[in-house]
Amino acid sequence: MEKKEKPQKLYFSTKEVAEMFDENTSTLRFWESEFDIINPKRSPSGARLYTREDIEKVRLVHYLVRDLGLTFAGARQRLKRDREATIRQVEIVSRLKGLKRELLELREAFDSFAPKE
Repeated sequence: MEKKEKPQKLYFSTKEVAEMFDENTSTLRFWESEFDIINPKRSPSGARLYTREDIEKVRLVHYLVRDLGLTFAGARQRLKRDREATIRQVEIVSRLKGLKRELLELREAFDSFAPKE
């Protein structure tokens, strides 16, 4: 029997996005005020609703501020100066992190089958 594909989620809450990046929700709200590229939609009640595109923009800011350690001014300047190259760099780093995670899982699985000496 074929399983039905689960429909992909369209919107994510601030809490869900914050958890994806191991950040506080207040940090995301602050980044929204500092970086005009982060602009999630709002529900009728005013809750922020992040799309996958919004999440990629948060990933970009997270990379610049957390991974590279740039100041907000430096991150804004980098986005203004060379946004496309920075986006490609973030994609590469994200893929490499995913590969590392998979390799570590494979190593762990392999180690669990290896004979103990």
